[in-house]
Amino acid sequence: MSRPEHQAPPEIFYNESEAKKYTRNTRIIEIQSSMSERAIELLALPDDGQPKYLLDLGCGSGLSGEVLEENGHYWIGLDISSAMLDVSRERECETGDTIQMDLGHGLPFRAGTFDGAISISALQWLCNVDKRGQKPGKRLSKLFSSLYACLSRGAKAVFQFYPENSDQIELITKTAMKAGFYGGLVIDFPNSSKAKKVFLVLFTGVAPQSMPKALGTGDDEDVHVPSTVDYDSKRERIRNAKNAKVPIKSRQWIMDKKDRYRRQGKDVRDNSKYTGRRRCGRF
Repeated sequence: MSRPEHQAPPEIFYNESEAKKYTRNTRIIEIQSSMSERAIELLALPDDGQPKYLLDLGCGSGLSGEVLEENGHYWIGLDISSAMLDVSRERECETGDTIQMDLGHGLPFRAGTFDGAISISALQWLCNVDKRGQKPGKRLSKLFSSLYACLSRGAKAVFQFYPENSDQIELITKTAMKAGFYGGLVIDFPNSSKAKKVFLVLFTGVAPQSMPKALGTGDDEDVHVPSTVDYDSKRERIRNAKNAKVPIKSRQWIMDKKDRYRRQGKDVRDNSKYTGRRRCGRF
């Protein structure tokens, strides 16, 4: 089966039809959510009870952003596909915003803006040439150098991706190191063709003394592929998290949404004692 990046550029491949799969296909939702959880685990954010400001590179339909929100963080998502971003906006994530842009052009953020970054199933797209004059090395260099600049000192970035071959892995890792990062690959379940997942874990600041431990590398450890039991428990956890959210159209929900619009620079009326109050049905 041909790899998606060989079929068409991402902004064309991820059209409305393909984007809908990310809201209807439970298997895709399960896998994307699971990889997002693992990426957050590899970030190893400080457990200080404070929400972090994170970057989601290639955010797509917002599945990874939804996981970031469930973990109590604020986030900005970037993606080149307008159809995928439309699906993301339909999710109405309360702590995240999305921007349409090509990651190969570099990131337009000020230095030290973010506390960390994740990317799920997006990095391999930058290694493909879709237009005349595109050079994967230069596009990766723009991404990594601008990412290094906009991360706070000591922050990490975790990329889950599907490398096509060893040359692609070498190109990606060498380009990241040239941009100033330390780090390397963490490969979960390396002996399983079905469960194997490749993560590029990057560090800013001081070089790490050791890399995070990969899953499924023990000699006697059975390779674990997510089952229906795992999915049911995860689905229950997500349902419980959603039930814990502020009720839609409540006063707090309205005030939170107005605060979000203010952060986006939109003109919003001030709160008053009438904010969120239901109107009487009689006139």
